[in-house]
Amino acid sequence: MARSKGKKKSRRDAEDRSGARDEPRGRPDGKLKRKEYEAELRTLHGELVALQEWVRTTGAKVCVVFEGRDTAGKGGTIKRIVERVSPRVFRVVALPSPTDRERSQMYIQRYLPHFPAAGEVVIFDRSWYNRAGVERVMGFCTPEQTDKFLEMAPAIERAMVDSGIILLKYWLEVSADEQTRRIESRISDPRKVWKLSPMDLKSYGRWFDYSRARDAMFAATDTAWAPWYIANADDKKRARLNIISHLLSQVPYEPLPIEDVQLPRRQRAGGYREATLPLRYIPTPF
Repeated sequence: MARSKGKKKSRRDAEDRSGARDEPRGRPDGKLKRKEYEAELRTLHGELVALQEWVRTTGAKVCVVFEGRDTAGKGGTIKRIVERVSPRVFRVVALPSPTDRERSQMYIQRYLPHFPAAGEVVIFDRSWYNRAGVERVMGFCTPEQTDKFLEMAPAIERAMVDSGIILLKYWLEVSADEQTRRIESRISDPRKVWKLSPMDLKSYGRWFDYSRARDAMFAATDTAWAPWYIANADDKKRARLNIISHLLSQVPYEPLPIEDVQLPRRQRAGGYREATLPLRYIPTPF
């Protein structure tokens, strides 16, 4: 017999979580306690699974763009979004630097094959907005190319939305002091050193060039059909919860009936005996 979850309450709770709280919860310093964070994340993960099943069943197309300065927390947020859902529905796109062939193409061309088809949620860990950010600041494109992109992007996104794609664009905003702390952590922590690149250090020194580029990007591409949503990201845990909650509130998903499942009986052994092959088992130091 089919059953369904109480949607009204869960959606209302998700929307409540997307707004500011009158009283910050958690520790005296305002940060969430680990248990509280994990409890909130568990609830949101359940909603993401409900969204996933709705997307898969209805053939909806969702595209989520994450942008922000280095160390803003894009990768960590994406990891929390996808860790409890199916990679057959949720797909993360993080393209490397363009090849010589891709540089000869129309700029947006290499992103087009990754746009969502029916029943998919595609998450871009950085996106076509590289042209408005890192490429502009680091001199990888000309000012004319940047201006052309900023003029073109709203029309492309309008076409995406008109084709039925639900497009969400997030900018993770991190303060200068917090960025410094995070980069220093990457330098000193051997578990994080792989995250540090020469480009990170160059970008760090050009804080205000990035600020100007960000402001120009917002001015040109924050549209009614594809607005930018800004997430304060100095507190990673709160940022993750707030972004996931907001994402859920922007997709008109509905819970699908969940069938009651009972395990079937296993077959009889029928004379089967464990094999005595010389198999190699891994050591068990734990």
